Parts: sequence; structure tokens; C-alpha cells
Amino acid sequence: MIGQQVGKMDDGILSLVREERRKALSPREWQFRLRGYGYAIRNEGDTQVLTRLPRGEAVGVLPADMS
Repeated sequence: MIGQQVGKMDDGILSLVREERRKALSPREWQFRLRGYGYAIRNEGDTQVLTRLPRGEAVGVLPADMS
């Protein structure tokens, strides 16, 4: 449900997430690297939602090609 409620995220944040994904060797490392910036990824069905730590506020839905 939350994936439908959250709109598209800022291009700057999306480029940071893409760059960190490119540097990471695994999805687990990618999520660890994002935590260093204060973000986390929450899986909701087939959708991945980027959230802000520590409250888990949704930032936006990640594109399907980033999983």
C-alpha cells in the first residue's frame, strides 16, 4: 500500500542511491551503505521503498531495476 501513497523521490537522492548500489558488491552491503546516509530500504511486496532513519518515514519508491 505505501508504494502507491508515496510519490517519486528527488533526483539527487535517487542518484545517491544508484551510486551506492553501483559501489556495493551485494544488496546487503548496499543497504548498510545507505544506513550511513540515514536511509533504509523497506520491502513491501514487489516494491522497495526508501525510508529515512530512525522513524522510517517514506522518501519514495525505488525503480524496479534497483533490486
